[in-house]
Amino acid sequence: MKNSLPKLRSALVLLVALLLPVFHAAAQSATGADSPEMADTLRQNGKIYVVVAVITVVLAGLLAFLVSLDRKVGRLERELKD
Repeated sequence: MKNSLPKLRSALVLLVALLLPVFHAAAQSATGADSPEMADTLRQNGKIYVVVAVITVVLAGLLAFLVSLDRKVGRLERELKD
């Protein structure tokens, strides 16, 4: 029972840390004078797809880099073990 208390506490801290940005985003008002005009303009001009494509390419590049790095680290660990 004593060992589960620190695990529960760390899980609770992690949950709060993950939920705080969600609550902050939910508190933002989508209507009103401070709504983002740039997103509306990009959507009207059809350029929002360019933004989405650039973000997708950047994230795909990061994912490919991480996979490559994981393979290299795995290979080095196998060489070190042998």
